[in-house]
Amino acid sequence: MKGARSAKADDRRYPRWPLIGVGALIFQRGRILMAQRGKQPSQGLWSLPGGALETGESLEAAVRREVREETGLEVKPARVFEIFERIMRDRRGIPEYHYVLIDYICRVTGGALRAGDDVCRVEWFREVDLRELEITEGTLAAIERAFRDGRGKLRATLPAHAKLTAKR
Repeated sequence: MKGARSAKADDRRYPRWPLIGVGALIFQRGRILMAQRGKQPSQGLWSLPGGALETGESLEAAVRREVREETGLEVKPARVFEIFERIMRDRRGIPEYHYVLIDYICRVTGGALRAGDDVCRVEWFREVDLRELEITEGTLAAIERAFRDGRGKLRATLPAHAKLTAKR
């Protein structure tokens, strides 16, 4: 079909309009789950588990799918934490990537932690250790707000049958 765009990942570059993405703030025993990106954009940087909304998919379904694909964990989104945008411009100043991101506080309901999909590592980090990581723009500030705003209120816990395989 003339003018149709394919569903390849490259279609995220230089989008005609902003793309919608979701992220998951998942807390366990005073730590937050982080994913190290294995592909562009942001390859090698740490971020929240998450990704792009698919056509016909609800926001909460997208959070559950992305977390399962990237971390092996099953989650239940508890509430929207915040909405923000990320615009990454090329050297000419043209938006190369443009996302509207919706972050959810999530509770773990099952699964076993493992890196999958487009991430190369997943680990639990204490808040004080996050500053040692190379983190995607804006993510550290959002995590710090979540620690302040939700500490002890909506922190997720792993069910007894789930294995915690992270090294930290």
